[in-house]
Amino acid sequence: MKATSIESAMRLPYDARQRPMLPITLRGGSLAEEFSALVDSGADVNVLPWSAGLKLGLVWNANKATLRVAGVPSGAVAMPVMVTANFGEFSGITQAFAWCNSDHVPLVLGQTNFFMEFDICFFNSRKEFQVVRKAG
Repeated sequence: MKATSIESAMRLPYDARQRPMLPITLRGGSLAEEFSALVDSGADVNVLPWSAGLKLGLVWNANKATLRVAGVPSGAVAMPVMVTANFGEFSGITQAFAWCNSDHVPLVLGQTNFFMEFDICFFNSRKEFQVVRKAG
């Protein structure tokens, strides 16, 4: 995927399946890993699959509060985690994720807190989307 940068904005094409996917590097502690994340304006929260969290060195804490996340398989729960995200010219962005104890979920960038940090414009007729850092 080739991205173009225009004044603190990135414009990317939809993937071959017509989904807005953002190439992103996530860092958890000293470990970093590259992923492709679905940009989903209908998702309430950012979602991190189990194996992605393990690649970042995250440790499941059974004593920490867990969350129920819509679209997650029955019996699966999520734990809130904070990671650092880098993509395009944007780096060091702290993002909150619901880390699910299942790999039957995609890596999702949702309303909390990806859409709180960025304005996203979808250009469906051109099969592109744009990510702009919010001012302020």
